[in-house]
Amino acid sequence: MTDTAPRPTLEAVAARAGVSRATVSRVVNGADGVREPLVARVRRAVEELGYVPNQAARSLVTRRHDAVAVVIAEPETRVFADPFFALQLRGISKELTAHDNQLVLLLTEGRDDHARVGRYLAGGHVDGALVFSLHLDDPLPGLIQHAGVPTVFGGRPGWGEGRGDAEYVDSDNRGGAREAVRHLVALGRTRVAHISGPLDQTSAADRLDGFRDVMGDADPGLVVESDFTPAGGERAMRELLERHPDVDAVFAANDLSAAGALRVLRERGRRVPEDVAVIGFDDMLPVAEQTDPPLTTVRQDIEEMGRLMARLLLRRLGHRGADQGRGAPPGVVLPTTLVRRASA
Repeated sequence: MTDTAPRPTLEAVAARAGVSRATVSRVVNGADGVREPLVARVRRAVEELGYVPNQAARSLVTRRHDAVAVVIAEPETRVFADPFFALQLRGISKELTAHDNQLVLLLTEGRDDHARVGRYLAGGHVDGALVFSLHLDDPLPGLIQHAGVPTVFGGRPGWGEGRGDAEYVDSDNRGGAREAVRHLVALGRTRVAHISGPLDQTSAADRLDGFRDVMGDADPGLVVESDFTPAGGERAMRELLERHPDVDAVFAANDLSAAGALRVLRERGRRVPEDVAVIGFDDMLPVAEQTDPPLTTVRQDIEEMGRLMARLLLRRLGHRGADQGRGAPPGVVLPTTLVRRASA
């Protein structure tokens, strides 16, 4: 066995920096009122001594835990299979790390998990929450509101009236869908179908609205609801071909659904894009560049969405360096662009 060296204390840092213990405490806890030369001396002493604050004691002083819950309203089988979530988590993690905050990941498999998440948030373990992939009947918004935890949502909330001040980050789902479908029409396609996402999520509903903005009174049978997964895209494409063998274009609500549709078209001997043009939504490079043929898709900056969610929350929590955009409206909607590859 080896002896463990004692942890450096605030007093040791104060002695090394030549300042008072109170000054070290203010610097370590991010408080204002310390002149910059003293801040630099304290930080140098902290680094030299390898001082690590006692988080429990620090929380008693600052009433902050420097931890943020990331709540994804999906089962783990979906979260770890869909690169969308990895990209969004990467953006969140980068922003939280830059402000020395920890990410606590919470997933929901069923109603019991909703109650567990609500209890955890109400228990004062984190300073705030980032929540995304909500469904319209999801109880999480109510549980979070009851817990009183500052929250930013990923995607436009869909609960209607009474919560109009909810902060969120979203992409221009409707506008991106319109651009995709207009491109298909410009190619001369007349039987344009849509594989939607689950319509109890606002992103899927908005993309369907964008499709309808262009196609107007198209045959309702040209729309099949799916679930944002490759298997769902396969099922939907088979259903479309049974209903309308003459379909000549498909706008899928995400890249994974589009990838599933491409597999079915290849199985049925339909050439892409000669016989059927296909467009997805997301531009997730691990998917869009590796389909056969490479996928034309609507790009949304998923990682940036995560970063902005975290920045909005840190701004609410009063972190210095995260206060850009103070006074901005609660909803931030990022633009989308059509990325043209070989499928359309």
